[in-house]
Amino acid sequence: MQSLIDKLHKEKTLQKDELITLLTSVTEKDKKYLFSRARALADEFFGNRIYVRGLIEFTNYCKNDCYYCGIRKSNLKADRYRLNKEEILSCCEQGYGLGFRTFVLQGGEDLWYSHEEMIDIVSTIRNTYPDCAITLSLGEKTYKEYLELFKAGANRYLLRHETANADHYSKLHPPSLSSENRKRCLYDLKEIGYQVGTGFMVGSPYQTIENLVEDLLFIKSFGPQMIGIGPFISHKDTPFAAFPSEQLDLTLVLIAILRLMNPNALIPATTALGTIDPNGREKGILAGANVVMPNLSPVGVRKKYSLYDNKICTGEEAAECRMCLQNRMKKIGYELVVDRGDFHPIK
Repeated sequence: MQSLIDKLHKEKTLQKDELITLLTSVTEKDKKYLFSRARALADEFFGNRIYVRGLIEFTNYCKNDCYYCGIRKSNLKADRYRLNKEEILSCCEQGYGLGFRTFVLQGGEDLWYSHEEMIDIVSTIRNTYPDCAITLSLGEKTYKEYLELFKAGANRYLLRHETANADHYSKLHPPSLSSENRKRCLYDLKEIGYQVGTGFMVGSPYQTIENLVEDLLFIKSFGPQMIGIGPFISHKDTPFAAFPSEQLDLTLVLIAILRLMNPNALIPATTALGTIDPNGREKGILAGANVVMPNLSPVGVRKKYSLYDNKICTGEEAAECRMCLQNRMKKIGYELVVDRGDFHPIK
């Protein structure tokens, strides 16, 4: 197995059957070797620097009804909220003072905010914080809408493909959503010039090892600047409430594989990792991740942005969140840096 890991490190990809072998036959000893190779590669590109993103979850309304998501349209138990422009700018102001140089505006697909309002919010943040990166995570839009948001000042866009397999996609989403359109959005974003992030859930219902390999090969083919994966965690008020979740080890193995396949990608150690294991984010960093995303949302709304159950850090102020992560990273030999943390192509 170590020879297969070495081959992956050297060639940056493997054949489908080789990836299946790696995922199904990896031992504890192999995992340690895999993580060490991935961490060494991340250190080669980024040193001990961990980039920090300020997450602003500005609405938990959504027009979609994805079967796994706690803020799905049909969840009548969700406690809904929206932040207005002034509240969003207040989050940015606080975050800037704490050393954040990337703001991530994330929300459900909420049509209450007009396209013109979103352009105004983005352009105001751009003009107020010219040295910061603006990342959007607003779901599926038209090419024209993406282009206009880019021209308003957005730099990056996060849109997980969720699963590269169309049949699997249809088992996680209602018929109104398609894998084909999801991928169309990703290619539109890339063509426009965004730094693009995609990714998938690990251990989602009906997922097979073959599905995961398809995800790895799709990401390799697409070539995103950012790759976000995290364990599926069920939510009690969704159709998938009873499905098993919390695939920590498999998620860490996939982070390491993705690092070896995409050496200079920006890969977060997600909040979901920290939710299923007290040291989950540290383990993500040691498996090859190099980004963390503390929450800048007002404490009063954090519990309401509940995509899955038992999410961590919902009661902490932004300053507490950042200091906590800073100390956690320091304990494993890494430091949070005041930096936009842009993607840089390999020369």
